[in-house]
Amino acid sequence: MPKQSSEEIAKTIAAAKQKHGGWRWGVLAVVLIAALGGWVWLSRAQTAAGVTYTTEAVIRGALTVTVTATGTVQPTTEVEVSSELSGMLASVEVDYNDEVEVKQVLARLDDTKFKAQVANATASLAAAKAQLVQAEATAREAEAIYDAQKELDRRGVVKHTDFVTYTANHERAQAAVDAARAALTLAEANLELEQADLDKSVIRSPIKGVVLDRAYSAGQIVAASLSAPTLFTLAEDLTRMELQVDIDEADIGQVVTGNTARFTVDAYSGQSFPATITQVRYAPEETDDVVTYKAVLAVDNDAKLLRPGMTATATITVAKVDDALQVPNAALRYAPPQVAEGSSSGAGGLLGLIMPSPSGGGSGTKATAKTVWVLKDGVPTEVEVIPGESDGKRTIITAGDLAAGDLVITDQHEAQ
Repeated sequence: MPKQSSEEIAKTIAAAKQKHGGWRWGVLAVVLIAALGGWVWLSRAQTAAGVTYTTEAVIRGALTVTVTATGTVQPTTEVEVSSELSGMLASVEVDYNDEVEVKQVLARLDDTKFKAQVANATASLAAAKAQLVQAEATAREAEAIYDAQKELDRRGVVKHTDFVTYTANHERAQAAVDAARAALTLAEANLELEQADLDKSVIRSPIKGVVLDRAYSAGQIVAASLSAPTLFTLAEDLTRMELQVDIDEADIGQVVTGNTARFTVDAYSGQSFPATITQVRYAPEETDDVVTYKAVLAVDNDAKLLRPGMTATATITVAKVDDALQVPNAALRYAPPQVAEGSSSGAGGLLGLIMPSPSGGGSGTKATAKTVWVLKDGVPTEVEVIPGESDGKRTIITAGDLAAGDLVITDQHEAQ
């Protein structure tokens, strides 16, 4: 609605008096004049009210983007040594922190039963060999008789029924040889099984490494009937370890294999250790409705300061820019405040229909990720920009009408 001057209002009232007349229009004139005065006072008050802006200069320099994650230090290769056999531990020959070689004896089970079973299998093998020799001799004898009788049968010297008997004896002898050979194979296999059990009664290290844990002592009974019990836990090489950290799903898109990192552990306050990401796993892990992804970092532990199971906090470098224009993140979030429509500062009802709203009462601009406000000669000016990488405090500006030293607005306060 266009603004009305006092003269226009007076003319309107005069016209109404001439047309209708009466004291009622006099009262209306007083109300309108009072409303006009209030509106003028409000406009002046709002114009007089100043605003103080909080600004920060645009800078140019290096920016490093990092992601923080927590996890634990683990050996690169960790092996749990179990026993496939049940029995009593006759001896345990290593202890915590002992360095072991491949095939080194870790423990021995009581092998009395296993040796007896091997002896029994050895005897069975000898008997099977003897039975084979006997069967082969019988087969040779039956074959010789069969050949002689076959010639006589051809000449018609012997009865044909007698020749049938010799033929059957020859075939049975050959079958006995086959059975003896099968029995010999079975005896050999049984001996191998019993010998394997005897060998397994001596528990050896499968790797070269260090004993991290020992769960049993000499004299204890090992029961492997349901599941193989873990007797020892070995780490292959403590000078080469790995850090397994949980990356939040909001950050996983920035993390890739090859990213460098530094991490700290509570045991060495103020000291950090270098690491490199070697694997980012696809499988999600969910804990209390929080989804994370496992990343594995290679760690050099030549000094052997790090120990398995240490809790670590890693700072992973995901991007690094040596020279770029930067603004504080608060500048990207700032926008002039909005004035709600129909608020108490504006006129309402009949006066709102008659009187216009004071100047400057329009709605403000909503904040976007591509807009900053620059204070130029005391006046806020909106500038469109294209933001890039952010370290959580500052954001790189890749395009836009900004220069180093420009004052971007981060907040504002009403003057008192």
